[in-house]
Amino acid sequence: TLARKVYNHVDVRRHFDFLAWFSLSQQCKPREVLLSVLMKVLSPSNDERKKIEKMDEIELRRTLFDALKEKRYLVVLDDIWRSEDWDILKPAFPRGTKGSKILFTTRIKNVASRADPWSTPVELSLLTDDESWNLLCRKAFPRSRMGSQCCSEEFVKLGKEMVKKCGGLPLAIVVLGCLLATKQSVAQWEMVHRNIHGHLNELPHQDRQYGAVNRILVLSYNDLPCPLKPCFLYLSHYPEDWEITKKELIRLWIAEGFIPENEEFLMEDLGKNFLEELIDRSLVQVSRRDYTGTNVGTCRVHDLLRDLCMKKAREKFLEIIQQPLHELEVTLAESMLRRISIHPRKSKVYLKGEHPKLRSLFFSQNEKFVELSISKYKSFKFLRVLTLAKRGNYDEEWHVSTEIGNLQHLKYLKLYYNYKMILPRSFGKLKNLYTLYIKFCFDIVVPDGVFKLERLRHIVIKVDRILPVVEFGWRQGFTSKNIETMKYMVVDEKAAENNAVLRWTNIQSLGIAFTGAEYVKPTLILLAKLQRLRAYIGSKMVCSANGFPKLDYLQMSWLLELEEWEIEEIAMPCLRELKLINVRSLRMLPEGLRYITTLQELNLIGMPLSLEERIKVIDGREGEEFYKVRHIPSIHIINSIPT
Repeated sequence: TLARKVYNHVDVRRHFDFLAWFSLSQQCKPREVLLSVLMKVLSPSNDERKKIEKMDEIELRRTLFDALKEKRYLVVLDDIWRSEDWDILKPAFPRGTKGSKILFTTRIKNVASRADPWSTPVELSLLTDDESWNLLCRKAFPRSRMGSQCCSEEFVKLGKEMVKKCGGLPLAIVVLGCLLATKQSVAQWEMVHRNIHGHLNELPHQDRQYGAVNRILVLSYNDLPCPLKPCFLYLSHYPEDWEITKKELIRLWIAEGFIPENEEFLMEDLGKNFLEELIDRSLVQVSRRDYTGTNVGTCRVHDLLRDLCMKKAREKFLEIIQQPLHELEVTLAESMLRRISIHPRKSKVYLKGEHPKLRSLFFSQNEKFVELSISKYKSFKFLRVLTLAKRGNYDEEWHVSTEIGNLQHLKYLKLYYNYKMILPRSFGKLKNLYTLYIKFCFDIVVPDGVFKLERLRHIVIKVDRILPVVEFGWRQGFTSKNIETMKYMVVDEKAAENNAVLRWTNIQSLGIAFTGAEYVKPTLILLAKLQRLRAYIGSKMVCSANGFPKLDYLQMSWLLELEEWEIEEIAMPCLRELKLINVRSLRMLPEGLRYITTLQELNLIGMPLSLEERIKVIDGREGEEFYKVRHIPSIHIINSIPT
């Protein structure tokens, strides 16, 4: 959208101290919006967070006003429906302070006009007939497929009649065009034409324009190959306007069994192909691509398509609970449900009931921490996907229930906790576990048995502090050689002695922290399949010749003691993106950087100003170290870490 292009523009992001985007929707609750913005501005500790959550609406407005008045901010309020909601939110934002801006989008003209009587809203006009036809042609007649058929009178006549029914709405035209691009004959186009017109004749005249748009979206869904339909419906469990991570989505598809096992292709690669086809059909939008500009990083679903997705998903595919009826307890009445997605607004959700058919239990977290508990795990024994969360007091340990070990079909497990988490030894019984994702914990103890799980491929542990310390029991674990993703772990003397990391011969993505530079070289240079590395801690790093032969992404974060970094020739020959975050003691970029000719993107965030100045070109004068980065096409420098 236009608003998102403005928000993501590099000059805009550099201009403001604080940027935030919030999706409101028809169920907008002003207090929750104020709370979300305030949490993002302040980044409070757990104790501060508890105090903020107890504030009433007036206190929240006052606190947010004080927090923003010294900042140059840009806040986007997306999809606001009622002017009354804006009237409540407006006093919380200091007006005109340091060039700060509020940008909001709405589908209702009157809401836009009332927001600011002294300015004219930007109204996005619908496409003209000619513009609509040109857009349809670009989507429906790709040169590689249809060639000169674009000029065929039969195709033109049918296409122009159908595109008129889109009412100039770009989304409908694009989806229709992508649908028609899969149809190679006039007969197939005539069938689509009949489907649209037959449906419209059944509607009252005043509903026909909206009905046409909706019918086109339904036709596009119905036209999906059978394996793609559940993949599309699965997107309905994400909240509105949610930025969906490609890797997480594909791993969930795999856990659900949507991606068939294939001797010729990896399931992850098939999952990527499925996602690309949904994108090609314009049922899914790309939010961000990676540094190559070709691979999808994150995606999202347009509001109208999400409405369709949710409607279809509720037809015995997925039950969505938008807001539990009781703060502490929800009894799920339907025992035959296969998938449940909970979008909570309360502080705690407690699930009860027998669910012998349940395969997936989602728990969609947004800005605030909500606890999800289960009464009896044996009631959910066929689960393949499970998300659990718990809130604790300071220094309170969460001993995760040993009953989870009885979920023998579990393939994807995500856990949230705000303090120390201790996983039970029964985790070693989860023979089918494919992905383990742990977030927000302050500290964690992982039993040795986890690393003996032969089917486990991805372990992601995101801690809530700068320098993670995760103990794994190095001497007894690590019999599995199949792990492909590991984030985040500490390599110390004990780990180095046991060559623990080197046993992961299939590792492709690794987040790692070194307690001493002497462990870097022997630990990592032999990991031939390693493609992505995030490194933490250490005073000196040496990337040896022929080291990291397949590494294409390197991120070094919060290496507060790192002063020297050396890259030898022929090291990292495939590196394409380098990101340095808050490496404050690094004196200069390594000389060997200029030998990495594959490098396409360099991101420096929160780095020493003296280092940044030496690689810049100012008024035509090159910095003394510019020669090290001259060959890199894209260089981004951000002076402070984004909020």
